[in-house]
Amino acid sequence: MYNKDVTLNCPPSALASSLLLTLPEEITDMLRITTETKRGRLTLSVEGRLAGPWVATLEQCWRELLTASPRQKFSINLCGVSFIDDAGKVLLKEMHRLGGELIAEGCLNQAIVNEIVEADAKHDVDSTKESDSRKKSPIIFYSVFLSLLLLPAGLLAQGNPAPLPANPPGNTLRLTLEQSVALALKQNPTQQIAVLTAAESVQDKNITRSELLPQADMRLADSANRVNLQSEFGGKPLIPGFQLPGHIGPYEIFSAGPSFGSSVMDLSLWKKYQASRSAVDASKANSLSTREQVILLVVSQYIGTLRAVANVEASKSRVELAQALYDQAADLQKEGVGTGIDTLRANVELQNEKQRLIEAENDREVSLYGLSKLLNLDPRQKVELADSLSFFETPQPEVEASIDAALADRQEWKALLAEEKVVRYQKQASQFSRLPSLRFDGDWTYLGTSVNNGIPTYQYQASVNFPLFTSGRIHAEIAKTNLEVQKLEQQKADLRNQIALDVKTSLLNLDSARTEVQVANLGVELAREEVSQARDRFRAGVANNIEVISAQDSLARANDNQILALYRFNQARADFARAVGQMEKTYSK
Repeated sequence: MYNKDVTLNCPPSALASSLLLTLPEEITDMLRITTETKRGRLTLSVEGRLAGPWVATLEQCWRELLTASPRQKFSINLCGVSFIDDAGKVLLKEMHRLGGELIAEGCLNQAIVNEIVEADAKHDVDSTKESDSRKKSPIIFYSVFLSLLLLPAGLLAQGNPAPLPANPPGNTLRLTLEQSVALALKQNPTQQIAVLTAAESVQDKNITRSELLPQADMRLADSANRVNLQSEFGGKPLIPGFQLPGHIGPYEIFSAGPSFGSSVMDLSLWKKYQASRSAVDASKANSLSTREQVILLVVSQYIGTLRAVANVEASKSRVELAQALYDQAADLQKEGVGTGIDTLRANVELQNEKQRLIEAENDREVSLYGLSKLLNLDPRQKVELADSLSFFETPQPEVEASIDAALADRQEWKALLAEEKVVRYQKQASQFSRLPSLRFDGDWTYLGTSVNNGIPTYQYQASVNFPLFTSGRIHAEIAKTNLEVQKLEQQKADLRNQIALDVKTSLLNLDSARTEVQVANLGVELAREEVSQARDRFRAGVANNIEVISAQDSLARANDNQILALYRFNQARADFARAVGQMEKTYSK
């Protein structure tokens, strides 16, 4: 553990050196500083939150590196930084001013780096005596040009987050609950598919919008033609006594020019575009709902794994107790005080506890495999949990206030409301398709028998379309949307009741689990006292070890009850957070 009064030394080295720094237990933020020297350049990689006391830590490490190698070129890699506060920005600006190269990706970090670079460039320009604006303009042009080049790359990296670098499969990856949630949000396939689906809806909206905007095409053609005149005129001469030739041609026709068209007024298309915009909102809400569900799955799996780990630890302690009791019974038998049946009973209990330990270890490994799958880790990667089952004393929320909060924050409810808007816009689009629509089209063509003898030709037209008879299509579309509205109303009523049920059930389970924890803790204390007294009575020869075996079983049940109560309490907290739509706010910071 890293304390504030510890002096941090970061000597440069040809090999990469890594420091994982953590504050005291009440602070969960972490910072990782890695130094590496390649080809004469020192790279300082920073991962985590560059905020608060970590700014001074990074500055101290950087100052010591700068003092040790004042002329060495260095870079600061910020690709793994999740947040930078104002003090961190000031430190990065000072690093850049002294020749450090800032490397970043992602919209936020890229914008901060661009701001620092452009501020330094502006300061350099203002400090010179050059007043000729023609000399300043290339600097501004290249700054804007580089920003435009870097921005799409940052957006792409933000839209498709790269998986967090995992440890090599031979090493063990220790994860807290918060780290597991963050890893799942970046790597879980279900979450990524939901994000891609939302992105597809945006492109569907753009396609619908394009029907409202002007369209233009460019056509270039050169054709050879031969016409059968007799087939065109039925073989009869147009002038009596004059026989038509059998054909004309071959002759060449060359044409080149643009054609364009645009919808001037079409209310049906406009309503379809509004429906596509509401579909984007529905898709985003569904994506966020999937995000909440993924977090719930990860939290539940992590808590379940913590329960399995706690069972292993409890089984180990019971095996140690059973071994000690067996040794005690064997010693008493050797001294002639105990009997063989007492030693046999103790040995049977020892073997039973060993078998329970094997089962607990197997359950732990299976649960860890399930967590690795949710996090989309390498199957060869070993995982350990850095947290433990614990009790958090929290006030019991009110039922009515929780239901109101759930209806305001649950993404499923927001998605259903957006889908209702989509259907209503589609109904209006069908109704407005009965109205006339106005359209403008035209083309300009360079037309001739060759490239050299063509002349410009053009055609412009405005057209109004009046639907007269659609064979019942419009009526059927309106009837269909009415049915969709009724279906959504039923779904809203069902979802409203489901949300209320989720909130009430989770609050009931939370209150019950809180009481279970208190009772289970007391049960463990009493069971331990029972074992202690039974061992003393057996050692004194007052009773045989049947009382000891019975006390052992009571302690085993008490330990299982305590672990189960802690698991139910933590699971109830997660279920309540999911019920009110606060999973990400509670478990992802």
